[in-house]
Amino acid sequence: MADGDKKLFCFGYGYSCHYLGYALSQLPSKWHLAGTTRDEGRFSSLKNKSITPYLFERGAPLPDLEYILRDVTHLLISTPPDDDGDPAFLAHGHDISAFKNLEWIGYLSTTGVYGDRDGRWVDESSDINPSSRRGNRRKKAEEQWMSLYKNHGLPVHIFRLAGIYGPGRCALDSVRAGIGRRIRKRGHAFGRIHVEDIVGGLLKSFQKPTPGEVYNLADDMPAPSHEVIEYACDLLGVDPPPIVNFEDANLAPMTRSFYSENRRVRNEKIKRDLGMEFKYPDYKVGLRGCLEAEELSNRSSSEKNTSDSPAMPAIFKR
Repeated sequence: MADGDKKLFCFGYGYSCHYLGYALSQLPSKWHLAGTTRDEGRFSSLKNKSITPYLFERGAPLPDLEYILRDVTHLLISTPPDDDGDPAFLAHGHDISAFKNLEWIGYLSTTGVYGDRDGRWVDESSDINPSSRRGNRRKKAEEQWMSLYKNHGLPVHIFRLAGIYGPGRCALDSVRAGIGRRIRKRGHAFGRIHVEDIVGGLLKSFQKPTPGEVYNLADDMPAPSHEVIEYACDLLGVDPPPIVNFEDANLAPMTRSFYSENRRVRNEKIKRDLGMEFKYPDYKVGLRGCLEAEELSNRSSSEKNTSDSPAMPAIFKR
């Protein structure tokens, strides 16, 4: 790498990391991108996007981590944890503790670590009290990565994400697929975060690192899921599915567990500390943005053979 260049390495180069990588590629500074996947098919896909890929999963650590991370300045972790915590930390936490060249480390956690609050508001100062197995796994993973800050002085940041959505992964797609349901549970609401606002928060943190801090990334308007589906139907010009009361709904265990927690998540800290401005402060603006992104992607695809109209990046295509 040339002097002044930066390099991002992502454990778990998935949906959010793709958006972050694309945003970095648009900056005037030079960024090199690398990351891991568990899927050999995605390995080739990453390579075709000029992202240096590595295969990694629990029980199969990366070979020669010192070589792989030698030029890395920014490390992002989005691998899903299991009961023992984060697989990337378990495999390489000790090794990473020795990398003093790292300017920034981020762990993507979830607001699920707050547990059920019966609809009350929480912020970063609230007690961590997960009420699900998934929440407990994230709690353990947060503690593991934060130990690198507490014990070794590494620049670790924790980002607790609400429900992630964006083009190709939102209520519009559920409605089109015929799986969007309007389930009503009295008093239930949850927050969301558009993938571009995740990227916006991470970029703000890149610009102003605050090691040891925890930030919520959730929009301004927690809302019931049935309202989101109804608005998606509105945008698509289709009739909404009938309202079904939670008590009468035949839900899969995974979906039912989603309704077992009810909280509202504040986002003032990241606005105050890092100057974060949400591009999509509520689900209505966000869903309209998803629809506009789809239309732009479709237009660029139809014009890709013209010299003046380059196609949209593959990550924005469905």
